[in-house]
Amino acid sequence: MENNKTDLARILSVSGYRGLFLYLAQARNGAIAESLADKKRICFDMKSRITTLADISIYTEEGELKLQEVFGKLHEVLGDKDAPTSKASSDELKALFAQAVPDYDGDRFYVSHMKKVVDWYNELKNHASLDFLTDEEREAQAEAEKNAEE
Repeated sequence: MENNKTDLARILSVSGYRGLFLYLAQARNGAIAESLADKKRICFDMKSRITTLADISIYTEEGELKLQEVFGKLHEVLGDKDAPTSKASSDELKALFAQAVPDYDGDRFYVSHMKKVVDWYNELKNHASLDFLTDEEREAQAEAEKNAEE
């Protein structure tokens, strides 16, 4: 995935598992994915609670902000530095998000959510790319793959 854009629709968060996974293929009884950090493959069954990062948003005063946009705003603030880890103090995390997403909804976007977002940010930064596919690029890619199969 190096030097390519990251497709958040293929990056998975799985309840009960640490880290992020790249979706590889559909299996008869679930999904096959690869850990971004150590490249180990794993098969998740149908009972696994799997969410793609493209489907996640955070609450703001104006509504919701897609995770892809949140990562972009964090990158603007952090530059090439890693985000604080999830072990950072609540105050440090709140200060970061106040700077990156000043209108985040403090009543519905909790420190526990911030911890996940910074961990995901760092994992993507270190094992994938913070340059993300747009919806248009994703559709064009899917169209190209479909045409290649015909």
